[in-house]
Amino acid sequence: MTDDAGKPEAGDGSDWLARGRSILAETELAPEAVSVGRVEQVADGIARISGLPDVKLNELLRFEGGRLGFALALDAEDISAVLLDEAAAIEAGSCVAGTGEVVRVPVGEGLLGRVVDPLGRPLDRAEPPVAASHEPIERPAPAIIERDLVSEPVETGLLVVDALFALGRGQRELIIGDRATGKTAVAVDAIINQKNSDVICVYVAVGQRATAVERVIEAVRAHGAPERCIFVVASAAASPGLQWIAPFAGFTMAEYFRDRGGHALVIVDDLTHHAATHRELALLTREPPGREAYPGDIFYLHARLLERAAKLSKDLGGGSLTALPIAETDAGNLSAYIPTNLISITDGQIVLDAHMFAANHRPAVDVGLSVSRVGGKAQKPALREVSGRVRLDYSQFQELEMFTRFGGISDTRVKGQITRGERIRAVLTQPRFANLRLVDEVALLAALAEGVLDDLPVAVVAPLKARLPGYLDAHAREDVAALTRSGTLDPELRARLVAQVRELARGLAAAKAGAPQEAEEVPPS
Repeated sequence: MTDDAGKPEAGDGSDWLARGRSILAETELAPEAVSVGRVEQVADGIARISGLPDVKLNELLRFEGGRLGFALALDAEDISAVLLDEAAAIEAGSCVAGTGEVVRVPVGEGLLGRVVDPLGRPLDRAEPPVAASHEPIERPAPAIIERDLVSEPVETGLLVVDALFALGRGQRELIIGDRATGKTAVAVDAIINQKNSDVICVYVAVGQRATAVERVIEAVRAHGAPERCIFVVASAAASPGLQWIAPFAGFTMAEYFRDRGGHALVIVDDLTHHAATHRELALLTREPPGREAYPGDIFYLHARLLERAAKLSKDLGGGSLTALPIAETDAGNLSAYIPTNLISITDGQIVLDAHMFAANHRPAVDVGLSVSRVGGKAQKPALREVSGRVRLDYSQFQELEMFTRFGGISDTRVKGQITRGERIRAVLTQPRFANLRLVDEVALLAALAEGVLDDLPVAVVAPLKARLPGYLDAHAREDVAALTRSGTLDPELRARLVAQVRELARGLAAAKAGAPQEAEEVPPS
């Protein structure tokens, strides 16, 4: 319809038609080639794909139905892709296309407090996390010139670790031991102790049972600060591809905070399962096996992962990323292939002993085999001053204790060493979720060095440790604040802390001595 002037009337759609013609006229039309491959075989989490000649190594692939995978091996005739989702919806003949991108994961503060899979998809029945950006899981480690000295401590709240094997921000410390010796418990206590610090924690579960992961999450929610933690879960039921990328995804999420001047702590539980998954995928993709059937790049796999932990220089913001990888040994064999590799990569190891765990000495840290190659450089001066001889005295006590099994010892000096060693072991024994502050650790070790605990019954040491934080807050509040603020210990402050521990120990010993004794049962005649 037109008006008297011959122009189209408004509302009849002619203006939209004219606009569409102008858009088409400005659009460059040209043929576009789309490369599509075909799944030839799928089994055990691996899909063999024909076609796609331009696909790059580790490129993200998209299957029919939106399923994801990435190219792990490029052969002359086909591609071996690792599936990141369940293979039930993928079958031979399905179409697959390359995305031109590597695997990326969401990063940002929107992930804090969330439980996600390695691709950032929620596992806590909430909305997908809001990501600041998406970063590749494989990122180069900081160069040497970009790093700074490891000099700031990561306080775990565990006396045996903070005093003898201090951790620094930017360090890589391996937690290693047999199955069920408390490796995860040490890592969880370290996470819980960060509730009063500025460290963001990322817990990565690789191949763990769902119930074990739930216990870790519940422990952090009950005792720590879950709103400052990220839980990346690739359980034993997840696909091998998700288990493989989980540690890399966790490091990428933590590097977001490190690169912005913050501090992050990554727990990988554990790299033994990760190595087994890597071996499984390598054998399925027909890579040549090496020692213990592991592929030749198993050392490089974990080296390039753990090298990303670093303390950045001040020019780059001074952020840090600390790594606490966990590894499992078989019958305490530290010379096995994977433990040897990890020990050579990291900056020290905390070795947990099965015999000590069975004897209820927990955390069951083997003082003789454990080491931190940063050590006192990352300790607060006050703690470094009072913990100097503890490790040597405890090691000597353990040797003497073995000889006492063969008969009595009459030497007074040796008896004194055994008495001191028993108190050191009682002080280092610590229940779960009973983290100590810096001032508590300094006061205990200073009192131990002054001999305050030598005359105290061993059974009273545990109640002493439990009541000490509240006692110091009530009777030495200014001293607690001064030590917490400065981290140094002058002779007067040390004397006052030792006096407080002595008073508390005297009161507990008197209470125990004055407790009514239970009547002994008289055997029947």
